[in-house]
Amino acid sequence: MRHAENAVLVLILLVVAAVAGAASFTHVHDWTMANSPAGTPGWFGWANAVISELVPIACALVIRRRRRTGESVLYPFTVLLSAVALSLAAQLAVAKPGFSGGLLAAVPALAFMALVKLVLSTKPATTVPEPVKPTGPTPVESVRPVEHIPPVRPVVVPEPLARVNGVIPSGVVK
Repeated sequence: MRHAENAVLVLILLVVAAVAGAASFTHVHDWTMANSPAGTPGWFGWANAVISELVPIACALVIRRRRRTGESVLYPFTVLLSAVALSLAAQLAVAKPGFSGGLLAAVPALAFMALVKLVLSTKPATTVPEPVKPTGPTPVESVRPVEHIPPVRPVVVPEPLARVNGVIPSGVVK
């Protein structure tokens, strides 16, 4: 069931991404071209659109990864906020004057960012590993009684034989 829910969520995200992307990319393109010098090629507007719309998604992925590894999220979060501000500025710049014009122009970018946040902030399911059942004897069963081991007796070597170069080696008892 969880796999089906995840699949539906990803499908919704992809549909919203396509529609919001088309609207947002168009707004950023139009804004870029309206504010660029005469003769600027159209691809430049599309390049700005791709950059400004994909950077927030990349930042969200980096933030998620860094949270998992315990690293700082300050820099990617700052870049994320800057990219979202830029995208929203483009949406508002091409909107009709007034609150409703700005709100309607900002809906695609805000909706997509909200869905990205929902999908990327979902914690992965954690599974608790089952305890390992021993297949052989338990540690107590595997202990055997120690057989009687005779004590080690030192080797007694006569002093003249024990001396090597005038020194008695350690471990030799006189």
